[in-house]
Amino acid sequence: MSEEKNMSSNPSAPAPASQADLEQLRAEMIEMRDEAKRMRDEAAQMKAEIVEERTKLHDQLAVLDDRGGQWSDYLEVRGLHVEFDGFVAVKNLDLTVQHGDLRFLIGPNGAGKTTIIDAITGLVPATGSAEFRGEQLLGRKPNDIVKLGVGRTFQTASVVEELSVLENLQLAEGFRKKGRELFQPMGGVSQNIEYMMDVCNLTVDANKPAGILPHGKKQWLEIGMLLVQDAHLLLLDEPVAGMTPAERVQTGELLKRCSKNRTVIIVEHDMDFMRQFADSVTVLNQGEILAEGSVEDIQNNEEVVRIYLGGGEN
Repeated sequence: MSEEKNMSSNPSAPAPASQADLEQLRAEMIEMRDEAKRMRDEAAQMKAEIVEERTKLHDQLAVLDDRGGQWSDYLEVRGLHVEFDGFVAVKNLDLTVQHGDLRFLIGPNGAGKTTIIDAITGLVPATGSAEFRGEQLLGRKPNDIVKLGVGRTFQTASVVEELSVLENLQLAEGFRKKGRELFQPMGGVSQNIEYMMDVCNLTVDANKPAGILPHGKKQWLEIGMLLVQDAHLLLLDEPVAGMTPAERVQTGELLKRCSKNRTVIIVEHDMDFMRQFADSVTVLNQGEILAEGSVEDIQNNEEVVRIYLGGGEN
């Protein structure tokens, strides 16, 4: 009773909330929730637009020659010749792959496809010329070739399985560092790595050990490791071997994105994959070029069909 008197005698005491007040408060809370969702959606859209603009800018700037805006990221091979104890694996081969071209090298086993890649990356001795960005690659050590922006993958992914996806990328990025930088702690995640994880569909796997990744994602990680090293010539040896159909499609889409601002060469036996994603094709036979052109050109070439495509390899 005394409490009621105190409340009635205290004009500053808050009045009990009516049902209408509660309904209004509930409506305001719903409106605030909807506004927060709208702001999150706008932020996500802005992030997507930033990534798109960054990609466009990278496309425009990364491959422009400072001396006049000419495309400089292309591979030019002239008279490439590789012999092993008298066996000619590659015979005086000429090959030009332009910037932005997703080039497939196909041909029977022993045609010289992988040997060409090995010669360009300094793994086997060769004569002739192989220039990228105006730099002669032949005669250099493999590590020096990597520093010139040339990266390659092998048929088996060479990631460090005990390390996480992020740590593998940081390790690869560290290859570009010099001197004291090599001994500095990794620290936070660089924008370069964040961007490349997004490009390679690996963001959700950043903290997972590389060893537990599916086969396809291990290949994407290896490609990502080349990208964080700022490789502009990518040489990939059968990148979709052993992948599921879905992984092959996702890998093809990734390589299409990579080829927009890089020179990409793929050694491949999967003809369906080649038909779906190749910009151009070089057919090799016994260390020489048998034919070059678009997928349609190659499929309509009678000699290619007779020697290779007609041989049951598809």
